[in-house]
Amino acid sequence: MKSKIFSLAILCLCLPGLFVHAQSSRELAAQNAGDLPLKRIAILSSGVAYFEHNGNVSGSSDILLPFDTASVNDALKSLVVNDPASSSPSVRYASQNTLERTLKSLKIDLSGMQGKGMPGIAEILNGLKGAELEVSAPNPIMGRIIGVEYRQSGFEQYPAARPAQEAWLSLYTTQGIRMMALKDVASFRFTDETINADLNRALDLIMTSRDESNRNLLVNLNGAGNRNVSLTYVIPTPVWKVSYRLDLSGREPFLQGWAIVDNDSDVDWRGVELSLVTGRPVSFIQNLYPPYRLTRPVVPLAIAGIAESRTYESGYGVAETSASAMKMYSMEMASDDYYDNRAAAPQALARQSAVSGSAAVSGGVIDTASGRAAGDQFEFTIKSPVTLERRQSAMLPLVEGAVKAEKTLVFSGSRASGGATINPAISAELTNTSGMKLPAGPITVYDGGTYAGDALIEFFPENEKRLISYGEDLSVTGNITNSGNRYVTTVTVSGGVMTINRRQSYEKEYTIKNASGDAKKIIIEHPVTSGSELMEPKSAEDRTGNLYRFERNLTARGTLAFRVKEEIPLSERIILANLRPENFLSYASNQEIPENVREVFKNAIELKKVADDAAATQAQLEAQRTRLTTEQDRIRRNLEAAGNQTPQGQDYLKRLASLDAEIDSLNTNINTAIQAAQRAKRAYDNYLSTIKI
Repeated sequence: MKSKIFSLAILCLCLPGLFVHAQSSRELAAQNAGDLPLKRIAILSSGVAYFEHNGNVSGSSDILLPFDTASVNDALKSLVVNDPASSSPSVRYASQNTLERTLKSLKIDLSGMQGKGMPGIAEILNGLKGAELEVSAPNPIMGRIIGVEYRQSGFEQYPAARPAQEAWLSLYTTQGIRMMALKDVASFRFTDETINADLNRALDLIMTSRDESNRNLLVNLNGAGNRNVSLTYVIPTPVWKVSYRLDLSGREPFLQGWAIVDNDSDVDWRGVELSLVTGRPVSFIQNLYPPYRLTRPVVPLAIAGIAESRTYESGYGVAETSASAMKMYSMEMASDDYYDNRAAAPQALARQSAVSGSAAVSGGVIDTASGRAAGDQFEFTIKSPVTLERRQSAMLPLVEGAVKAEKTLVFSGSRASGGATINPAISAELTNTSGMKLPAGPITVYDGGTYAGDALIEFFPENEKRLISYGEDLSVTGNITNSGNRYVTTVTVSGGVMTINRRQSYEKEYTIKNASGDAKKIIIEHPVTSGSELMEPKSAEDRTGNLYRFERNLTARGTLAFRVKEEIPLSERIILANLRPENFLSYASNQEIPENVREVFKNAIELKKVADDAAATQAQLEAQRTRLTTEQDRIRRNLEAAGNQTPQGQDYLKRLASLDAEIDSLNTNINTAIQAAQRAKRAYDNYLSTIKI
């Protein structure tokens, strides 16, 4: 299997145009002397790339950097110019609306020619009224343009047809006003050379701006002598990808990684040093390219103005300001917008050179990339200079060598927790011994001399272990049964508060059956119950944020029974004074509660019963007194109606006296009942507050 992978590598290396040696002197001489060669590219996994141009220049030089429009903002944000002989380098570029504004500023306006409303000859001439024109129609005529008007034509020959519009030019000549159809004009020229020069300039501008997707930055280096200069910048690029091949067939597992890069620019990469950086830096776009304008208020001019007329009275008169004069000081807001232009001006910064490290690669025939730490990121540098034509992609060797890998099965407790019977995943436990931090990507797995499946791996640091899965073992099945219970561990009573501590247990019984004739290693992934403590087994071979991993062996044609028990501590606090008698009775009869606590609750129940009975007796006597008082009020009303001198009134007086005596007796009994109820309540409260277990 390894030989097949090597053959693929050699085939890719032999593809024309992908890898070449450094450019020959002939190729370098053939390059534009005004451009700096592209020497180094570092493509980041965040969607941008670092480009470095480096070369020799002589005297003052202009270096043209072409970018697509979408990259200009990033180029302006990141461009670094390093020229040891230039004290004031500058960068010039056409702003986003430069063409339209420039065309409109010329004497001949062709600003519509780059849009949909392209002006014709008639519109151009009509816009230059008063300009002197020399016309050949077919005889030469010289005059000043009055204007262009449209007339109907062809109506006489074809009455039924829709009349056409024909442009006629009016010229003021020395012989008078001449009218001529533009179709009869063979040629014309302006006698004003300024107009002819502006026409030529406008056409040049339109021609150079036909490609709206590209923009140029012109870097001016105003130094002297021969010297080495560099330009660096960061612009958006396609993210580089990675794919791996893992061969488990041989005596020693073998890993090979390939990087996939895309040159989607309009520039060929020729003999560049290519680095591939993995990491997650902060990256953003700021709108530096289009002109940015702010609306500002209009403030009146600070001029002296004219003196006001005043009248004075005798004595200490006060000069008064007229209302009309006050208006000249009021603030006005203009209807037109005033703008503030901002432009990005790159400054010369110190160049930072990248120092590539090296990593040993054991085995293989491919010259793979070297790796080194780049700040908090990791950089792979392709060892051979890379040539990649524009709009082309390439697959480049990244890493190759023997790795630690152990085949195993992985049984997912999460997938089987619903009661389903599942097959474990065919997996391998990898250890990154490559000496590099490997980026995330797909892995094609080969085993037994053939394709075994596909896997995915996340970012893989050095010397870390990772599981990958690339299939399911149909000869092994497994399921889970769930159980659990809750029990009391301790009960404490102190200060009138009872604390009951319980443990909630969760148990999963894994039953895994191996129907094949081979013994196998299996890793059981058990989902961690939040807040729980592992009770059985006492420890796991590995743990992630939400999984325990238990390693076990499956015998040939055997069945593995494996139990995992977790417990969660629970605590309940109860204020005893708030309990009703039935609650006390429930706790007193609960066999989970210790016997000494149950005896305390039984005593509390008796005291609570005494206190409740005393309170009930007090309430009964008070209700009886209320009834007698109500009867007294009724008899008094009847007495007032009948009069106390009548026989009936005398009877009412006797009944009132009897009720008074009965209420006096009740008051004595009620006072006694209140004292008894208070003593019983105090005894109950004191008992609860003094319990300490």
